[in-house]
Amino acid sequence: MAERTEQRIEDRIPELEELGRVGLLTSKEIRAVIKKTLALEYKIQRRALHKENFISYIQYEINLLELIKKRRARTGYSFKKDEIEYSILQRIHGVFKRATTKWSDDLQLWLSHVAFCKKWVTLWIMAAKWEMEDRLSSESARQLFLRALRFHPECPKLYQEYFRMELMNAEKQRKEKKEFEQAKMDLGEFSYSEEILNGAMARVVYRNAVQKIKGAEFLLSLLSIAKLFDFTQDLQKEILENLQAEYANDPLMWDYIARQELEKDSLPTTEHRSKQSKAQEAALKEERCCMVFDEAVASLPTEAMWERYIAFCLERYNRKTNSEELKQKRLERISSVCSRAHELQLLPASLYQQWLQLLLGLDLREKAEEVAAAATRRFSHLVEMWEMRLKLLLQLNTDGVGPCFQEAFRAVKAKDSLPLWILCTEWSENVNSTPETEALYQRSLLATLPADSVTMKEKYIEWAYMAGGYKKAKKVFTSLHESRPFSLEFFKKMIQIEKEQESCKMSNIREYYERALREFGATDPGKKYLAGLHQRGTDSHSLEGDESVAGRTSGNFYFKVHIAANWTPVRNVIVDVSYLKS
Repeated sequence: MAERTEQRIEDRIPELEELGRVGLLTSKEIRAVIKKTLALEYKIQRRALHKENFISYIQYEINLLELIKKRRARTGYSFKKDEIEYSILQRIHGVFKRATTKWSDDLQLWLSHVAFCKKWVTLWIMAAKWEMEDRLSSESARQLFLRALRFHPECPKLYQEYFRMELMNAEKQRKEKKEFEQAKMDLGEFSYSEEILNGAMARVVYRNAVQKIKGAEFLLSLLSIAKLFDFTQDLQKEILENLQAEYANDPLMWDYIARQELEKDSLPTTEHRSKQSKAQEAALKEERCCMVFDEAVASLPTEAMWERYIAFCLERYNRKTNSEELKQKRLERISSVCSRAHELQLLPASLYQQWLQLLLGLDLREKAEEVAAAATRRFSHLVEMWEMRLKLLLQLNTDGVGPCFQEAFRAVKAKDSLPLWILCTEWSENVNSTPETEALYQRSLLATLPADSVTMKEKYIEWAYMAGGYKKAKKVFTSLHESRPFSLEFFKKMIQIEKEQESCKMSNIREYYERALREFGATDPGKKYLAGLHQRGTDSHSLEGDESVAGRTSGNFYFKVHIAANWTPVRNVIVDVSYLKS
């Protein structure tokens, strides 16, 4: 028994060394794993077996898998899974198999094994990959995939990898047959099936998969896998025909069909082509793509379809080219497509900003204003549309900014209006008088939600200091210091303003800190309080600190503050610093 246990521990050494080498476990943790698994192995190798020992072993291995999974997520290391997780998976299955053989009437034990198999889809794939690539056993890999699909009958990833494995197996057999034929070897009774060589097994997987899993995206994923192999033309054709027949109303299908035109040659290929001929070929390919997209939006006039059409045009426009003619064609095309979608009221809200930038690039200022106004009429409830329009008007320096702000505030709900108030006050600071801007700030505090008014209070006090100096900022702070809610930044700004004054008053700084303490507690503001007092002390005051009578660092801390000029005690400040407890 001891020899068998020691052998099983030695079999784990390569896996543990790999865990240490890639940094997923420390050397101390590896020693702890060896010690624990050695004890667990001895327990399940005894003559008198107990089910609890098997369950403990399985749970420990599952916990180890979970730990490795978390470490991988934290470190971003995703390699060596075959050497690490697969061996743990095999060991867990082995322990489960022994336990279910010993206690075959224990239903809960069987259900636990099934639940484990259901959870680890990735490990099924890894196991099949190991059988296929390391042990060169396509049959074992196939059996693993079939077993996995019994637990996960609707898992797209399993079908994709199973489909890939069958194509790899067919490609491997095609290469073997070619090598035998070149070597003129007599294979005797052994022969390769032409159906297998042409991907018949992969076709079976594909047909079963599409019955279980629906969606154009899944079919396209299988098609992209099939295109990696040069003997799958018939299979690709079947998938494409199924895609067009089943998902004619899916924008993803039309997008794929249109983009396929980019892969076709437009002009006869020559070894050396000029830049002009390359630009011409790119232009012809893009024209063919747009013809397909035009057919698509006519057949499927939806916002999602137009969005894919425009995304394609933007993608081509952003591609670098030395041909000014091609670049101009792309610019005109994207502008035309956006205009058509806009006229049909099918242009997505997310694309208006990009269209406006294109119009400004073409120096179509009036058109840009019209489009922005139409966008706010169509999406009047979206603050992003109003913000876009207002920024455009500010950029063009037009006269209609003020009325547009008023229109926006009427259309947008209070809970979404904060970006508009920020933009409005910033605009007013540059063009309006001080009383008008102050009235706008005061109005914003009433019009926004309490949580949003916090931001406006910070901006208000900052503007007051810049516009009217210290007295103005002090007046604003006094008017707002009881108007909750606040942010810590609000008090920090006032403290900083006070510290910047030549005749800085310690009593004012103390008032701001104490107000912050009352609002936010001692955790963060308390530290700032002590730091602020200490900073003032190093400039013009002395601070003498001593612990409480008990001598504990977690008790009260007493500060004696003196005026540096005559050392006359002014006030004893008692601050609870229990939050500094380590």
